[in-house]
Amino acid sequence: MGAWFTREIADTGRLRLFCFFVAFIAAFLFIRFSVRMIRKRVRWWPGNVTPGGRHIHHVVFGLVFMCVGGIGGLAVTDDSSGWAAASAALFGAGMALVLDEFALVFHLKDVYWTEQGRLSVEVVFVTVALCGLLLLGLRPLGADAFASSKDAGGGWGLAVVLLIDLGLAVVALLKGKTWTGLIGLFIGLVALVGAIRLARPGSPWARRRYKPGSRKERRAVARERRYRRPVQRLATAVGDLIAGRPSIRG
Repeated sequence: MGAWFTREIADTGRLRLFCFFVAFIAAFLFIRFSVRMIRKRVRWWPGNVTPGGRHIHHVVFGLVFMCVGGIGGLAVTDDSSGWAAASAALFGAGMALVLDEFALVFHLKDVYWTEQGRLSVEVVFVTVALCGLLLLGLRPLGADAFASSKDAGGGWGLAVVLLIDLGLAVVALLKGKTWTGLIGLFIGLVALVGAIRLARPGSPWARRRYKPGSRKERRAVARERRYRRPVQRLATAVGDLIAGRPSIRG
């Protein structure tokens, strides 16, 4: 295990990303456990931080951690040092605390336990997926391949391919396929599939290009009902299991 870590993580320059990734997941799981204990009013759990009666949301602590970890990471020049790993881990923990209350920041009101609060969990899951792809060695739009090809003097053809990949990913996002579009930035084939398939009902693409009552709109609605909703129910169940079920009223 130690040899694998050295070969795949440390020697490839991914130590800081690995520390960020682990700390991000650990902090998210911890803070969700904490808020669920507070919600259940468990006596043995410390509870909210309320100095002087003011409720301090954990997004505040997350911002402090991000500032300290970010500045510390800029100050450390050795990517493989313990200080570099510690600053990356602190930044990851802070980012988890901030994104866990992303919906609160977005709506500028406390929607943590409402249906709107699911946005925070979705953003966290997307972040984990993208960081996981980076940790596996994938780069958005083949950045490493473009850099090496540019150094060799043959980057124009690859640049065109990468621009096409970017365009396909943007189309997939406009069609309401968030996961397909984001993962398509790393894997071009996924972006292609998302771009050529029907848009989701209500997406910017569908609103602009599918006329009300048209065949494409009917097919999109039928596909949403048949394929998307079962997957969405499963994703919601997993999110509720990890992060807690929102209140009925939101």
